[in-house]
Amino acid sequence: MLQVLYLIFNEGYAVSAGEHIRRSDLTGEAIRLARLLHRALPDNGEVAGLLALMLLTDARRAARVDADGWLVPLAEQDRTRWDAAQIAEGVALLTGVLGRVAGGPYQIQAAIAAVHDEAPTAGETDWPQILALYEVLEGLAPSPVVTLNRAVALAMVHGPRAGLALLGTLDDDARMAHTHRLSAVRGHLLELAGDPAGARECYRRAAAMTANLPESRYLALKAAALAGGAAATGPVG
Repeated sequence: MLQVLYLIFNEGYAVSAGEHIRRSDLTGEAIRLARLLHRALPDNGEVAGLLALMLLTDARRAARVDADGWLVPLAEQDRTRWDAAQIAEGVALLTGVLGRVAGGPYQIQAAIAAVHDEAPTAGETDWPQILALYEVLEGLAPSPVVTLNRAVALAMVHGPRAGLALLGTLDDDARMAHTHRLSAVRGHLLELAGDPAGARECYRRAAAMTANLPESRYLALKAAALAGGAAATGPVG
């Protein structure tokens, strides 16, 4: 049940296809159902962790697009537009279960979201802590998506070449064959590593692979900007 709720939430937060980047009806319904489940099972750490994860992630919703509907990467989002009440509720839920019950994947993901949300600025993000949490998560619930995200954290701590080396382990993973995210993240890390030509090609490939129009436009714009020598801005969040 938790996995189904999270899938509904994710489809609402980052719509897989179409003209919209988000569907508030889906995220709202997933959060509502998670609240009901938490009331029924208040001592279940993973239920609390999932609700916290949804709240901490959804708290950034208003800042993810600008007035013209363009995607705004996490590092550039106006954090004053993040929902402080949702962040506080998510952190309180997480604090109530961490160390009291056995940790699980949703609790660890919520902890990662909390580190992002509690950083006053993007530059003050505690990337070593995020990397350590992803290492724990990979031990609990290994998946190519976790490895992908760990590569970003690894790059922020140890440099883009370290992240790119980890990304290379996913090249032959069939589960990544039909998603644009591997190319998008590789483009970002190549850009950080000072390889604009390689980054541009990855962004173009990622833009062609996603069926979500706002995300495709964002990635195509990243590719076009590199042709003009623009600096890296980071992945969306």
